Amino acid sequence: MLKSLLVKDYMSETLIRFKPETEVFEAADKLIEYKLTGAPVVDEHQRVIGFLSEKDCLKTILSAAYLSDHGATVRDLMMSPVKTVDPEDSIVEVAEKFFKDNCRMYPVLDEEVLVGFISRRDILRALEVISTPERSS
Repeated sequence: MLKSLLVKDYMSETLIRFKPETEVFEAADKLIEYKLTGAPVVDEHQRVIGFLSEKDCLKTILSAAYLSDHGATVRDLMMSPVKTVDPEDSIVEVAEKFFKDNCRMYPVLDEEVLVGFISRRDILRALEVISTPERSS
């Protein structure tokens, strides 16, 4: 039964994304507004080219507080290449991937197109639904 749970059934389809030229302070504001730990960075064709985490923003904002340097962009900080998952991947496989990688969420790509993201919390929600009898009925 676990193998039949798919990413597409539990991923978030809220598509917060950044452009490489977005200023880090603006990106941090968006992450706070949407309560996210990170978001993908896309090029002009909407292909994922990087990922920006709240940790990346924190380092830059802290540095700016000391040095009064507010000019960093998402391009300067984003992680690339990006680890992604497919909407047809099983929840179990993605849970195992979370153990191996130091990620809190993965962009979900369908034929290189960003269709959503899945977080550790989404995986927990999926596993909780099937492991708690009164919730699955």
